[in-house]
Amino acid sequence: MIEISHVSKSFDGRLILDDISLVFEEGKTNLVIGGSGSGKTVLMKCLVALYQIDSGSILYDGREFTISSEEEKREIRKDFGMVFQGGALFDSQTVAENVAFPLEMFSKLSPSEIKDRVDFCLNRVNLPTSHALFPSQISGGMKKRVAIARAIALNPKYLFCDEPNSGLDPKTSIIIDNLIQEITQEYNITTVINTHDMNSVLEIGEKIIYLNKGKKWWEGDKNSILETDNAEVNDFVYASELFKRIRRASHS
Repeated sequence: MIEISHVSKSFDGRLILDDISLVFEEGKTNLVIGGSGSGKTVLMKCLVALYQIDSGSILYDGREFTISSEEEKREIRKDFGMVFQGGALFDSQTVAENVAFPLEMFSKLSPSEIKDRVDFCLNRVNLPTSHALFPSQISGGMKKRVAIARAIALNPKYLFCDEPNSGLDPKTSIIIDNLIQEITQEYNITTVINTHDMNSVLEIGEKIIYLNKGKKWWEGDKNSILETDNAEVNDFVYASELFKRIRRASHS
């Protein structure tokens, strides 16, 4: 569980996160949504300490992150897994080498143990025969699955996914969504996903946070988001013609 209490963050006097308090729940897919400039990317970067917050606190299972020593922060970061928007794979390394990278950097496993772990993670994301391929030789969806395999290699307690479906077709997006949700539940991970994809929201949104102008504007789940009377959330959800038709059908 990740607890955020009264977090604020500014850049050059401009308030980006405004007194945000919320909880990301363990074993659930926690989705953060909002328009451009809403603060969701800055919030995620604060969570993983790429940005330092101006005020407030962030706790990981009761461990205070914001005022921890650098050594304590490093220990907490060992429990992080990251899936970056573009996958962020190393082009010069094979699929297996990409997944092995965090294990070689941050674990004390032997080479044979690392190989076993790489095999396990690639099997888990349904890529059992892709070890020797390079990123340039695989599809966008496969790259995302490799990124997920790398993110879970160290058995993280917390998984952060930044627009995991960016650039993917709808069918592949559903596969990635389902994979993230399965892994979250299977390993009881606290998963935080930044997304603007409403299909993801309705597929795997067990907890949804809507940010607007740096504030927490609404929270709920995939069942309640279509019924909310929050005007800003409705404008965001029903921005596309598809979801306008869904809304009309649900009220007919």
